[in-house]
Amino acid sequence: MTQDAADSVTGPDTDGHQSASKPSPGRVRHRVAIGVLIVGSLLTVMGLSIIGACFINDRTIVESRGQAVAEVVDTSLTRTVVRFNTEDGRVYIPPNGVLYPTDLQVGQTVRVEYDSRNPDLVRVAGRNAVISLLPVSSSLAVVWAVTLPAYWLLRRSGKD
Repeated sequence: MTQDAADSVTGPDTDGHQSASKPSPGRVRHRVAIGVLIVGSLLTVMGLSIIGACFINDRTIVESRGQAVAEVVDTSLTRTVVRFNTEDGRVYIPPNGVLYPTDLQVGQTVRVEYDSRNPDLVRVAGRNAVISLLPVSSSLAVVWAVTLPAYWLLRRSGKD
Protein backbone atom coordinates (compact mmCIF):
# COMPACT_ATOMS: atom_id res chain seq x y z
CA MET A 1 0.00 0.00 0.00
CA THR A 2 1.43 3.36 -1.03
CA GLN A 3 0.74 6.68 0.61
CA ASP A 4 0.40 9.69 -1.67
CA ALA A 5 1.45 13.25 -0.82
CA ALA A 6 -2.08 14.36 0.10
CA ASP A 7 -2.41 11.55 2.64
CA SER A 8 0.76 12.60 4.38
CA VAL A 9 -0.61 16.13 4.79
CA THR A 10 -4.10 15.26 5.99
CA GLY A 11 -3.32 12.04 7.86
CA PRO A 12 -5.85 9.47 9.01
CA ASP A 13 -8.69 10.45 11.37
CA THR A 14 -9.79 8.37 14.35
CA ASP A 15 -11.78 5.99 12.13
CA GLY A 16 -8.78 5.32 9.89
CA HIS A 17 -10.20 7.48 7.09
CA GLN A 18 -8.29 10.35 5.55
CA SER A 19 -9.54 13.84 6.51
CA ALA A 20 -8.33 17.41 6.60
CA SER A 21 -7.02 18.26 10.04
CA LYS A 22 -9.30 20.54 12.04
CA PRO A 23 -7.90 22.82 14.70
CA SER A 24 -9.00 21.99 18.22
CA PRO A 25 -11.53 24.28 19.94
CA GLY A 26 -8.80 25.47 22.30
CA ARG A 27 -6.61 26.46 19.39
CA VAL A 28 -9.50 28.33 17.75
CA ARG A 29 -10.18 30.23 21.02
CA HIS A 30 -6.49 31.07 21.25
CA ARG A 31 -6.51 32.46 17.70
CA VAL A 32 -9.69 34.46 18.37
CA ALA A 33 -8.13 35.83 21.58
CA ILE A 34 -5.06 36.95 19.65
CA GLY A 35 -7.36 38.48 17.02
CA VAL A 36 -9.15 40.45 19.74
CA LEU A 37 -5.81 41.87 20.93
CA ILE A 38 -4.82 42.73 17.37
CA VAL A 39 -8.09 44.59 16.76
CA GLY A 40 -7.67 46.50 20.04
CA SER A 41 -4.11 47.39 19.09
CA LEU A 42 -5.14 48.56 15.61
CA LEU A 43 -7.88 50.75 17.07
CA THR A 44 -5.32 52.20 19.48
CA VAL A 45 -2.93 52.99 16.64
CA MET A 46 -5.80 54.64 14.74
CA GLY A 47 -6.74 56.75 17.76
CA LEU A 48 -3.16 57.85 18.34
CA SER A 49 -2.86 58.65 14.63
CA ILE A 50 -5.90 60.92 14.90
CA ILE A 51 -4.28 62.80 17.77
CA GLY A 52 -1.02 63.04 15.83
CA ALA A 53 -2.84 64.35 12.76
CA CYS A 54 -4.54 67.03 14.86
CA PHE A 55 -1.19 68.26 16.18
CA ILE A 56 0.26 68.25 12.64
CA ASN A 57 -2.73 70.24 11.34
CA ASP A 58 -2.32 72.77 14.14
CA ARG A 59 1.39 73.17 13.42
CA THR A 60 0.63 73.67 9.72
CA ILE A 61 -1.93 76.37 10.49
CA VAL A 62 0.47 78.16 12.87
CA GLU A 63 3.25 78.14 10.23
CA SER A 64 1.14 80.18 7.78
CA ARG A 65 -1.76 81.52 9.81
CA GLY A 66 -4.57 83.48 8.30
CA GLN A 67 -7.43 84.77 10.43
CA ALA A 68 -11.02 85.55 9.57
CA VAL A 69 -14.55 85.72 10.88
CA ALA A 70 -16.61 82.84 9.52
CA GLU A 71 -20.29 82.11 9.38
CA VAL A 72 -21.44 78.59 10.24
CA VAL A 73 -23.34 77.45 7.15
CA ASP A 74 -24.24 73.87 8.07
CA THR A 75 -23.71 71.38 10.87
CA SER A 76 -24.05 67.63 10.65
CA LEU A 77 -22.79 64.59 12.50
CA THR A 78 -19.67 64.35 10.32
CA ARG A 79 -18.69 67.98 9.73
CA THR A 80 -19.44 71.64 10.31
CA VAL A 81 -19.27 73.85 7.23
CA VAL A 82 -18.18 77.49 7.51
CA ARG A 83 -17.87 80.35 5.02
CA PHE A 84 -15.21 83.05 5.38
CA ASN A 85 -13.25 85.59 3.38
CA THR A 86 -9.56 84.89 2.94
CA GLU A 87 -7.05 87.74 3.32
CA ASP A 88 -7.00 88.20 -0.46
CA GLY A 89 -10.79 88.75 -0.45
CA ARG A 90 -11.97 85.38 -1.77
CA VAL A 91 -15.04 83.80 -0.19
CA TYR A 92 -14.06 80.33 0.89
CA ILE A 93 -16.01 77.28 2.07
CA PRO A 94 -13.67 74.44 3.07
CA PRO A 95 -15.13 71.19 1.70
CA ASN A 96 -14.11 69.19 4.79
CA GLY A 97 -15.48 71.70 7.25
CA VAL A 98 -13.77 73.21 10.26
CA LEU A 99 -11.61 71.51 12.89
CA TYR A 100 -12.80 71.44 16.52
CA PRO A 101 -16.42 72.50 15.78
CA THR A 102 -17.88 71.70 19.21
CA ASP A 103 -21.04 73.66 20.09
CA LEU A 104 -21.28 75.62 16.83
CA GLN A 105 -24.76 76.46 15.49
CA VAL A 106 -25.96 77.33 11.98
CA GLY A 107 -25.91 81.11 11.47
CA GLN A 108 -23.36 81.70 14.24
CA THR A 109 -20.26 83.77 13.49
CA VAL A 110 -16.97 82.54 14.84
CA ARG A 111 -13.32 83.53 14.52
CA VAL A 112 -11.27 81.00 12.57
CA GLU A 113 -7.61 80.43 11.81
CA TYR A 114 -6.58 78.79 8.56
CA ASP A 115 -3.51 77.83 6.60
CA SER A 116 -3.12 80.74 4.17
CA ARG A 117 -1.37 78.39 1.72
CA ASN A 118 -4.28 75.93 1.88
CA PRO A 119 -7.57 77.43 3.15
CA ASP A 120 -9.11 73.95 3.24
CA LEU A 121 -7.33 73.56 6.58
CA VAL A 122 -9.27 75.72 9.03
CA ARG A 123 -9.93 75.55 12.77
CA VAL A 124 -11.96 77.53 15.25
CA ALA A 125 -9.66 80.20 16.75
CA GLY A 126 -8.54 79.43 20.28
CA ARG A 127 -9.06 75.69 19.90
CA ASN A 128 -6.32 73.19 19.22
CA ALA A 129 -5.40 69.49 19.23
CA VAL A 130 -5.67 69.25 23.00
CA ILE A 131 -9.45 69.11 22.44
CA SER A 132 -8.98 65.79 20.62
CA LEU A 133 -7.38 64.14 23.66
CA LEU A 134 -10.58 63.63 25.66
CA PRO A 135 -12.77 61.98 23.01
CA VAL A 136 -9.98 59.81 21.64
CA SER A 137 -8.69 58.72 25.04
CA SER A 138 -12.20 57.95 26.29
CA SER A 139 -12.87 55.94 23.11
CA LEU A 140 -9.65 54.01 23.64
CA ALA A 141 -10.60 53.39 27.27
CA VAL A 142 -13.84 51.80 26.06
CA VAL A 143 -11.96 49.76 23.45
CA TRP A 144 -9.65 48.32 26.10
CA ALA A 145 -12.46 47.94 28.65
CA VAL A 146 -14.05 45.56 26.14
CA THR A 147 -10.88 44.05 24.65
CA LEU A 148 -9.09 42.96 27.82
CA PRO A 149 -12.04 41.14 29.43
CA ALA A 150 -12.85 39.49 26.09
CA TYR A 151 -9.24 38.36 25.77
CA TRP A 152 -9.21 37.12 29.37
CA LEU A 153 -12.46 35.17 28.92
CA LEU A 154 -11.27 33.59 25.68
CA ARG A 155 -7.94 32.58 27.23
CA ARG A 156 -9.60 31.35 30.44
CA SER A 157 -12.21 29.24 28.67
CA GLY A 158 -9.43 27.65 26.66
CA LYS A 159 -7.79 26.33 29.84
CA ASP A 160 -10.93 24.63 31.19
